[in-house]
Amino acid sequence: MTPVPATVLPDTFREVLARHDDRVAVTDATGSLRYAELADRARAAAERLKAEAEAVSGERLHVGVYATNSLDYVAGYLGTLFAGAVPFLIDSAFGPFDLSRIAEDCGLDLLLHAPGADVHTVVTELLPDDGAFGTLALGRVAPGDAPRPRLLDDTEVCRFTSGSTGRPNCIEFSGTAVRSAAANWAAGTGLSGEDHIACFAALSNGLAFNTSLLAAFLPGATLHLSHGLPTASRVVRLLERTAATRLVAFPALYESIVRRGAGTGFATVRAAISSGAPLRESVREEFTRLTGVPVHNYYGVAETGPLTYAPDGSDDGGLGAPLPGVRLLAPEGGIRVRSESMGSRYLNAPGVFEERLDDAGYYRTGDQGRLTGGVLHLTGRTSRLVNVGGRKIDPIEIAAVLRAAPGALDAVAFEAENRHGEPTLAAVVAVEDGVSARALRTHCAATLPAFKVPGILRLVDRIPANSIGKPSVERLRRLVAETPGD
Repeated sequence: MTPVPATVLPDTFREVLARHDDRVAVTDATGSLRYAELADRARAAAERLKAEAEAVSGERLHVGVYATNSLDYVAGYLGTLFAGAVPFLIDSAFGPFDLSRIAEDCGLDLLLHAPGADVHTVVTELLPDDGAFGTLALGRVAPGDAPRPRLLDDTEVCRFTSGSTGRPNCIEFSGTAVRSAAANWAAGTGLSGEDHIACFAALSNGLAFNTSLLAAFLPGATLHLSHGLPTASRVVRLLERTAATRLVAFPALYESIVRRGAGTGFATVRAAISSGAPLRESVREEFTRLTGVPVHNYYGVAETGPLTYAPDGSDDGGLGAPLPGVRLLAPEGGIRVRSESMGSRYLNAPGVFEERLDDAGYYRTGDQGRLTGGVLHLTGRTSRLVNVGGRKIDPIEIAAVLRAAPGALDAVAFEAENRHGEPTLAAVVAVEDGVSARALRTHCAATLPAFKVPGILRLVDRIPANSIGKPSVERLRRLVAETPGD
């Protein structure tokens, strides 16, 4: 017997789409959809998926969504929900290796993807194209060898993070948690139906998912999507074309604008939202000087949703006060949080999520910080994960991949700064004669997504060690800073 699907998000989206009807809901470089048109597109996609659901006896359909931002992405996501299926939002930066692990770990049935995406490791059959998904293709996923994992009854959306195991951990979210994240963000940041949101973050990432999807639609705002490399000129063109009032992006975009001195085109922007990684205070100040737009820091964690927001953009580098529905503690042992938008568990890593909860149900974020006057300030990390461009990377995973390369003897990976002073992933590798940095990068790219390939790579005869034989962090960092790149 097929279980009754959870309906919080389908019901919420149906009500929102009907209420705002003739307003413009979403645009991309190819066009726009009004709320009523988006509802029609989503219903057509749902009918197409319902026909496939009959093949999955006794289970909800697991649908991977593997594409960049577009009108078709949004319609496909809503259609998946309307079909009573569960969307698994997969970062399009993941390569075939991670995609195949996700498909097996999560028991994907179908994959909605861009026609040119490399999906050969998981898709066994492309299904007939009837136009229901626009430019996106729908493929049947090969069944895995392991038993199909069972979702929690109230799970309505799954998203991914790079976990401490090195595998992309699949976070299950109830519909109530997703709706709470959107509603609390809209209420806590003053989002209104008159806002136009220019979004340069992938909708699979929490920065965009929580601030720029359901959150935009609840009050009837318009979401303007972009994908690809967000160059300063592309940003300015989108802002001018859409008369955007909000800019949502990772710190790297603000740093790029500051480096290029691109201060024009921001006349209508009232707020710039930054999250995913710490934005340097000097960059924040220079961006505001160039554009006249305050940068509002925002702190969130993939597993818990949006947590804080700095409403005036001038909290001395702080990340703002807790949003509605958030309780935050910053003891000496690290930041802990409870939120109405928390995930439920990791589908593919039993017990790992639960181990990060304390006895009171607070999630240990792995970040260190302090609360000063109710404003959160980050001071460091308690975990080993490296934060590069908003994506968490496990350096132990990267070192293991490097050690497996032909001619590699040993490797250490860690966080460093590139020539612009931005956080990046660095690795020092002990190698045999004749091994090149290019060969090591090619080896990494064969199994890792592009964002996990070290941005800085140094080759040595032997990894420098301290007095007890462990890698010397101080000497490794000096080596990276002082040695020309390979």
